[in-house]
Amino acid sequence: MQVQLPYYRPLASADVEQIDQTGRRILERIGIRISDSDFLGALKKAGAQVDYEKQRVRFSGDGLDEILSRAPSRFTLYSRNGKNNLDLGEGRVYFANGGRVFRILDSGTGLYRLTELRDVANTATLVEHLDHIRLYVIACQVHGLAPHNYHWNDFCQAFNHTTKHVMGGCGNLKGARQMWRLASLIAGGEDRLKEKPFVSVITNPISPLTIELNTLEILNFCATRGIPVICAPAPIAGATSPATLAGTLAQLHAEALAGVAITQVLSPGAKVVYSAVPMTMDLRRMELALGSVETAMMNSAAVQLARLYGLPAYASGGLTEAKRADIQAGVEKTTSLLAVAMAGADCVRLAAGMLDSGNSISYEQYAIDNEIIGMVDRLLAGIKVSEEKLGFDVIERVGPGGNYVMEDHTVEHMMDEFFYPNLGVRCNFDVWEERGRPDMLSRATDMVQSILSENEQGILDPDLIAQIARPNPGVHNA
Repeated sequence: MQVQLPYYRPLASADVEQIDQTGRRILERIGIRISDSDFLGALKKAGAQVDYEKQRVRFSGDGLDEILSRAPSRFTLYSRNGKNNLDLGEGRVYFANGGRVFRILDSGTGLYRLTELRDVANTATLVEHLDHIRLYVIACQVHGLAPHNYHWNDFCQAFNHTTKHVMGGCGNLKGARQMWRLASLIAGGEDRLKEKPFVSVITNPISPLTIELNTLEILNFCATRGIPVICAPAPIAGATSPATLAGTLAQLHAEALAGVAITQVLSPGAKVVYSAVPMTMDLRRMELALGSVETAMMNSAAVQLARLYGLPAYASGGLTEAKRADIQAGVEKTTSLLAVAMAGADCVRLAAGMLDSGNSISYEQYAIDNEIIGMVDRLLAGIKVSEEKLGFDVIERVGPGGNYVMEDHTVEHMMDEFFYPNLGVRCNFDVWEERGRPDMLSRATDMVQSILSENEQGILDPDLIAQIARPNPGVHNA
């Protein structure tokens, strides 16, 4: 749905300018730490200022602007069947689940357990069938899987259970190669994948102001092969960035611009997103507070900073410290999802399924968050006004004292004007009691069980699965 004005803007225009100038001053005077001499040499050749002794690279002035101008302002994250292509930079907001957690809340036992390969398959299946979650981020770490074929397995399960765009982190260059070979095989060749990449890769600089060799190698490998990349700084206010929101934003801005600039040096025109995952702590107890209102504010502000450079914006919303799908989760998730969406982020990551400060997931939370996102989508769509929608003719026909229930105008618009929840309870008290007093959580449990039981098999062709497994005997089924 098209985003409508007014956006939520936590920063005044003058404040955006001041943070931008401070971020650029950080890049010019402090710089980014990079330890690899080969990458430092490539950046020096591109016009950056390099100090080999201190392992620093600095960007400044017109040189930085020229490098950043190479980055595309619009591009598409493709789905495999073309039904869920995501056009970034076009004023639309897309929501994704979160990724790479270690634990899952098991609704059957009510206890947490370590995540397994089947959880990648199941979360991909849920995203495939939950309409408001528009792309799939590989959701969890797979315990007990051999490192040498780790990403071949988890990306394979993702591709086998959703046709939507798949985004995932790669632990190292070897993992990125596995992802690329697998995706190329599914696409029908490297050229086809490069033309319409249905997968993208997440990397992270290390705050403060450090980009490791591992991240640089992944950026270089993916960008030169047409795979969209996200280089997302995740500073924590008061821990890995200044305690002030403005200070964290200034550092984050420097780190995000550096990620875009380095990607463009490595591969001019590469598909890269201005990425930001700022976080806060409860400094009274030194506990992460990803569901804080300040986290939502900083992610929203990052969208304003991205827009200064005409770059698609990737931010986070939907986080909570709650350990279960409870009132706290609903309050924190709705607040941040609404704020970041109304700021106009192109992609809102971590928007579905997350609990426990981003460390855990829940199947039921996927379904509940999908419903929250649906309501946010409806808010963003705004109220459409036209002669037909104004309904003068039907008002005249019904006249004083009539009703509109059986009018054609009502039937024609009953599905396009309203958001109808699947989980929210809309019935009178007696009916609610007759139905066993359902609530959102119990209905989410039923929905999840229905989706997973009806979609146990993968969607890739069995012959292709056999071809995928043939050179990789370590490939496992979920």
